[in-house]
Amino acid sequence: MSSWCGENLKLKIFGESHGPFVGMTLEGIPEGEQIDCSVLQCLMERRAPGRNAWSSGRNEADVPEFLEGILNDRTTGAPITAILRNNDTRSEDYASLQYVPRPGHADYTAFVKFGDQYDFRGGGPFSGRLTAPLCLAGGICLQLLEREGIRVISRIAEIGCVCDRGELLSSTAEKPFPAVDDACGEAMRARIAQVKAEGDSVGGVIECKVLGLPAGLGGPMFDGMESRIAEIVFGIPAVKGIEFGVGFASARLTGSENNDPFSVREGRVITDTNNCGGILGGITDGMPLRFRVAIKPTPSIAKVQRSVDLRSMRETELAVAGRHDPCVVPRAVPVIEAAAALGVYDALLQRKKELA
Repeated sequence: MSSWCGENLKLKIFGESHGPFVGMTLEGIPEGEQIDCSVLQCLMERRAPGRNAWSSGRNEADVPEFLEGILNDRTTGAPITAILRNNDTRSEDYASLQYVPRPGHADYTAFVKFGDQYDFRGGGPFSGRLTAPLCLAGGICLQLLEREGIRVISRIAEIGCVCDRGELLSSTAEKPFPAVDDACGEAMRARIAQVKAEGDSVGGVIECKVLGLPAGLGGPMFDGMESRIAEIVFGIPAVKGIEFGVGFASARLTGSENNDPFSVREGRVITDTNNCGGILGGITDGMPLRFRVAIKPTPSIAKVQRSVDLRSMRETELAVAGRHDPCVVPRAVPVIEAAAALGVYDALLQRKKELA
């Protein structure tokens, strides 16, 4: 079980990739909120495996079963607990991996920490399967944010060296492939198909924006919006980096180039540019909150790799069989949105308390 605690929300993720189910408990959601389960299911479908050529062949329905916290599609104020059943596991595909760790995966470190007690099937608790309940929890927050006029949108900015063109201005959720420029999206799909044919994998970058945020959410240092969002985002397997606004590019700018000048438009303070990504001193400034996330290539690949046999401590070779994503980036897009929604909604609840 893994947990995240915000100021108002608490999330527990439980289950394992090849166990009977995975699930979540989300505490702190106010009572009486309407939850549209059909909208929630659409979000889960975007993350689910087995839906297209660029995802794993594992096919899970990913229909949530709510055990408590929601009655007649409304929140009761009690912790919301839901499970997602695992119905399409093939544990035999992992038999050779118990003592021969996959390079780039948590197999080795999990063995060091947990020994033979570690459930290595499908990656156990380190599997991307655990992003399904995270997506579910964040999906609830996405609906509650939209009622406040706040929207979370995202796109695939890069796959390998193939970059999207244009600015992210609206949701890509309805697209078969979530890129702004469809021609770039086609080139990204071609790159994924290429590495898949070679028995390899590829990573990429996801851009996310939160629109309609009021100024004043967050706080200094550890209470900052960057800290809140990054903590949840780094809970997503395969995430290797995050940057807000222009991020690392700001290190190459002068102060006059990086600073966002203030202006007044229709009685509201805005910035002429948004290099800071909508956050100053850890607090939202009312501009779009923008961040980008780096996703590494899938470690489980069919190409032969060097490893070790942990029983004999001898070097050996490994080629991973079974069903694996040649690129996890497309399925990670709704998970990043969900992570952002959790952090933002937690901060919004806190701001309401401060203003009450």
